[in-house]
Amino acid sequence: MFDKILIANRGEIACRVIKTARRMGIKTVAVYSEADANARHVRLADEAVLIGPAAVKESYLVIDKIIGAAKQTGAQAIHPGYGFLSENEDFCHACDEAGIVFIGPPVAAIHAMGSKSEAKKIMGAAGVPLTPGYHGDDQDPDLLKREADGIGYPVLIKAAAGGGGKGMRLVEKAEDFLDLLGSCKREAISSFGDDHVLIEKYLTRPRHIEIQVFGDTQGNCVYLFERDCSVQRRHQKVLEEAPAPGMTPERRAAMGKAAVDAAKAVGYVGAGTVEFIANQDGTFYFMEMNTRLQVEHPVTEMITGLDLVEWQLRVASGEPLPLAQEQLQIRGHALEARIYAEDPDKGFLPSTGKLLHLSPPAENLHVRVDTGVEEGDEISPHYDPMIAKLIVWDQNRDRALARMLQALAEYRVAGVSNNISFLSRLTACPAFANADLDTGLIEREKAYLFPEAKATPVEVWQVAALAELLREANRGAAKARRDEDPLSPWHARDGWRLNATAKRDLIFRLGEEQQTVNVAYRADGYTLTVNGQSVEARGELNDRGLLRVELDGMRMDATVVAANEKRHVFLHGRAWQLSNVDPLHFSGEGGGAEGGLLAPMPGKVISLIASEGAAVEKGAPLLILEAMKMEHTINAPAAGTVKAFRFAVGDQVGDGDELVEFEVKA
Repeated sequence: MFDKILIANRGEIACRVIKTARRMGIKTVAVYSEADANARHVRLADEAVLIGPAAVKESYLVIDKIIGAAKQTGAQAIHPGYGFLSENEDFCHACDEAGIVFIGPPVAAIHAMGSKSEAKKIMGAAGVPLTPGYHGDDQDPDLLKREADGIGYPVLIKAAAGGGGKGMRLVEKAEDFLDLLGSCKREAISSFGDDHVLIEKYLTRPRHIEIQVFGDTQGNCVYLFERDCSVQRRHQKVLEEAPAPGMTPERRAAMGKAAVDAAKAVGYVGAGTVEFIANQDGTFYFMEMNTRLQVEHPVTEMITGLDLVEWQLRVASGEPLPLAQEQLQIRGHALEARIYAEDPDKGFLPSTGKLLHLSPPAENLHVRVDTGVEEGDEISPHYDPMIAKLIVWDQNRDRALARMLQALAEYRVAGVSNNISFLSRLTACPAFANADLDTGLIEREKAYLFPEAKATPVEVWQVAALAELLREANRGAAKARRDEDPLSPWHARDGWRLNATAKRDLIFRLGEEQQTVNVAYRADGYTLTVNGQSVEARGELNDRGLLRVELDGMRMDATVVAANEKRHVFLHGRAWQLSNVDPLHFSGEGGGAEGGLLAPMPGKVISLIASEGAAVEKGAPLLILEAMKMEHTINAPAAGTVKAFRFAVGDQVGDGDELVEFEVKA
C-alpha cells in the first residue's frame, strides 16, 4: 500500500479522498491555485503545493506542475478525483512516464472510452446494447441528415467528444436538422476542439441509469449495482438514488452483465461507471462510460456499506478486489442531493460570495455531508459552485425521502443564493415521490417546482423583528460587560420610559413586499403588531443566530442571520432573505439596496454612467456591474446628487459594498 498520495483536484472530492486516506494511514498532498490558498482541502491535507493562478488552465490542468508536485513531495501515486484531468490520457501517460501510479484505469481504457463514437463501436462488438443511431466517421451533412431520416425523428445530435450536457441538440423534425447540426458542431469545436458528431434515436421519456463497475489487475471485474440519475437540468444531474426504483432482479443482472462486458472489453481497472439510457418498458442502451469515480458514488457506498475510494487505493496498489460478485448485496435505499450556490428562479444562475452562515444537518448513520467548504469560505467564480453533497440512507425509499426532506429543512446557508428550497420541492414533488421518473421531470413538473410567489407568512416578519430586538439587547449587554460602569442605564435596550410605553417601528422588505412591524416594549418581552394582528413575543438569541421563539405561548425554533442590511430567516424548513429598511434613510430600487446603494452581488465595475456631482432623477442609470458573465445596471433610488463613486472602472466589488455616495434631493 502507498505511504503518500497526491490528490490532483480540489473541493469536496479532494476532501473526500483525504478522509479515506487518513483512515488508512496514508499521508496526503494537496495541490492548490492562488484562489484556493485557504481552501478546506488545503487545510485538511498533510502537505500542500501551490501550482499556479486561479485559472484552471494555469493550475489544475497543467500536467507538468502536478507531476512536479508529486515528485517534490515524494508521493507514490496520484488520485485525480473527477473532472479536471481525471479522464485525460496524456496525464495518465505522464504519470506512467514519471513512475507514479495513476489511481484509475490504464491509458488504453481512457483512450478507448474518450470518444463516444469509438466507444460505441467497441461496445457493439462486445455485444452491449446500443441506441439505434449513426456512429460513423463520415461527417458529410447530407449523409448525416439521411441517417437521421432513416432513424426517425426525434433524434439527438451529440458531440463525439462531448460531456457535461454540451454539444447536444434535439431535432424534432427533418427541416430543422441542418441548422441544428451546424449549431451543434460550432459548440463542439468551441468546447472540445472536435466537431465530430453522432446521431441517435431520442427516447421520449428516458431514464438515466448507470452501473458502478470495478476491475483489478488480476482480471476480476464486478458491478456494484445501479444508480438512477434521471432527474436532471440541462443534462446535468440534480438528484441521484440507489437502487433504481422499479428495478427487477432480472433487469439488474442483465444491466450488470452488460456493464461488466463493457469494462472487460477495454481491459478496465479501478472504478468506472457505465451509463445507460433506458425506456419506460425496461429496455436499455449503452450511452457512455466514465473512466473515473462519479460525483454520485456515495449512494452506492451507502447501500453496499463499502468505501469505493479505499477500493481504488487497494486496486491501484496491486491488490485484488476485496469482494467477489456473489458477496455483494444491496441494503436499504440512498439519495444524494447536490447543494449548489445558484439561483433556480433565475435559470440556475451561479452565485458567488462568502458563506456568512453555513449549518448543515448533523451527520449520523442516516445522514452524510460531503463538502469542500466551511463557514467563512468563498464560493469563487473560478470553479464549480458546489457547496456540498447531501446523502441520506434508510431502510426503504419512502423513509429515505422523509430523511432527505428533514435534512434539507435543517440545512442553512446564508451569503450566497442556493438551491436548497428547490431541492425540497423536488424531493416532495408527487412525480418524484411516486418514482415517475424520466430525464424531463423538472421541465414536466415546472408548475410545481417553480410556484408563483405567495405572501410571506406573518410569522416570518414577527421572527425577523424579534431577532432584531434581541440582537440589540445582546449588543447592549455585551457593551455593559466591557464598560467601567456596567450598570449604566445607557446600556439598556429594554425600552424603559417614565410613565409611558416605548414604541417603535421596524421595517422589512422582501422583493416588492414591504412590511412594518409595530413594536411595543413590555417588561418580559414585546408586543409585535403586523397588519393589525398583535402577538406577545419573547425569545433567546445566540451569536450564531439560533433563536428560541415564543409567540403568544407557542414555541418554535428559528435562525436569523444578519449580513449587512440582509436578514436571512430560516423557519419551518424554509428560508427567506429580507432586507432591514432604515426608516431614517432612503430606500432604493433597481439595484440600490435598502439604506444605500450597495452591490447586490460580487462583481466588477465595467462602466460609470453618471458623473460625480451630477443631479439625476429617480431610476437614472449610475453604473454597470459585471457579475457571473452578466451585466447589472445600478440605478438611482430617488432624485438626488451623485456625491462620489467608491470604485473605479475595473475594480472588483464584494456583495454589500457601498458603490455610490448619494444625496437625496430635499
